[in-house]
Amino acid sequence: MHKVLLFIILCSCANIFAQFGKNCEIRQIKINLFNPGLEYEMGLGVNSTLDFRVAWQAALEPASIKPLENYDFFPAITVQNRYYHNFNGRDRRGRQIYGNSGNYIAPTIALFSPGERIVENNLIEGLHGYGGLVYGLQRSYNSGLSFSVDAGAAYYIGPFRGGIHPVVNLSIGWIISEKRWCVGR
Repeated sequence: MHKVLLFIILCSCANIFAQFGKNCEIRQIKINLFNPGLEYEMGLGVNSTLDFRVAWQAALEPASIKPLENYDFFPAITVQNRYYHNFNGRDRRGRQIYGNSGNYIAPTIALFSPGERIVENNLIEGLHGYGGLVYGLQRSYNSGLSFSVDAGAAYYIGPFRGGIHPVVNLSIGWIISEKRWCVGR
């Protein structure tokens, strides 16, 4: 399992040394309202970014016998290395790419720190997390409104039997700081 997480981290870091391009914002900070917290996205290459989110995140309860039926809010740190594959097509069609408005594929890693909790009459304590792959879209508007949604699958690890479960992330909020670099409208 540790080899899988190491592989995902190495793949995520592969673009760090890439040259900045004209498509991605150099950096932007967003306030997330749906999962209350902050999000920081920085450009790594022509079409790739590193997205770092600290929030109270809605997530399934992986320690449950039926994790897909049990949800809760946990404090979480999520990191994604997003590759936006349709910036050029959006720009050619006259659609804006401001605020990294585009569709992406991303390896994702999350770490949850829920503290002690009782799940199905068992005391569960300690951290849990996942590593996986998601596909998503992000749209940002000149007003500062931004939303993104992504979905995929990940391997969950922690003080329970690990397994592959779905991942869905939703972010709705405002861009509070940006450094524009893209050629979007």
